[in-house]
This record gives sequence, C-alpha cells and structure tokens, in this order.
Amino acid sequence: MTEAGEITVLLDAARDGDRGALDRVLATLYQELHTMARRQLAGQQGHTLDATSLVHEAYLKLIGRGTGAAQFDDRAHFFAYAASAMRSVVVDYARQRLAQKRGGDLHRVTDLPEDIEGGLRLDDDMLALDTALTRLTSVDPRLTHVVELRYFAGLSELEIAALLKRSERSVRRDWQKARMFLLASLRDMPAA
Repeated sequence: MTEAGEITVLLDAARDGDRGALDRVLATLYQELHTMARRQLAGQQGHTLDATSLVHEAYLKLIGRGTGAAQFDDRAHFFAYAASAMRSVVVDYARQRLAQKRGGDLHRVTDLPEDIEGGLRLDDDMLALDTALTRLTSVDPRLTHVVELRYFAGLSELEIAALLKRSERSVRRDWQKARMFLLASLRDMPAA
C-alpha cells in the first residue's frame, strides 16, 4: 500500500473514532508538518515560537482539546486543516506579542508578498492579514483555503493543485483573485 493509501485508511479509521489512527497519521506526516512550520517561521529572530512548538500547538488544535477528534476526509482535507490550525497558532502568538508591547494596534499594510520564503512576520501585519482572510472567507472560502495552503502550509501552486486535485492554472487564478482581494482589504484597513 502506498503512503497516501495508508493515510487514507488511517483517516477513515480516525473518522470512525479510532484516536490511535489519528496519532499514526500525525506521526507519519510529522516531518511534512515540521517542514511547513519551518517555512512559516524562517527568518524569525528572538521569538519563543519555533517550528517544533508550532507543530505541537497545531497538533493540539488538530486533535481538539475536548473529547471529539477532528474529522478528515482525505490527505488534502488533513493538510487544509493543518494549515488552518497553524494560522490560528501564529495569529494567537502575534496577538500575545503585540499585547505585551505598547501600541500594539494594527497599522496599514500595503504589500502582500507573492510567497513567504523569508517566513511570516509575527507582528501586526499578521493580525491584519488574519482580519483580511476572515473577510475573504465570508466572500469565498475556497480562496481562503488556497491562501492558507500557500502562506501557512508553504505549499507551491503545483503542490496545492495536486493536493486539491485541481489544475495548477485554476489554483493560480484563485491565488491571484485572493491576493487582489486581500491587498484591497489590507489597504482599506484604518492605519494606527
């Protein structure tokens, strides 16, 4: 059985309530999750959030803090949820850091990089991006999904296309639409 096939079987078992199956999925995909986290945090100096901490916090969100475990239909759904969980952890971390600083209000963001090769900045830009993504979700959740996979999972358009079983061209169009929406939304936010 291929790794993808094994993951699907384990996800089916997890969906049926087998907590051990979800743990095996996470163990199998841990290195990929860690790579995603390292991409996000690249270039961050002086922060207490490192890639391992990010993966562990995202894991807690993935399994849920209560009795119910998260449900995943397939590998793509798992990675989408993992990207969303990582987004949540990074945003929470940025909020905490800004709350500790004086004047942690949002300021006007005027750029949205094409990729995050240098890592995500854990500051008020992250909070502004999160607010804009929340707005985008209310308009088109599919576009938010692409942004999360691109920014928070660090996947390329080709990887996203393979994961979502869509064409690379379709993903590229979604990425461009999302980016335009987010830039407009960020520009419309009041400056601090």
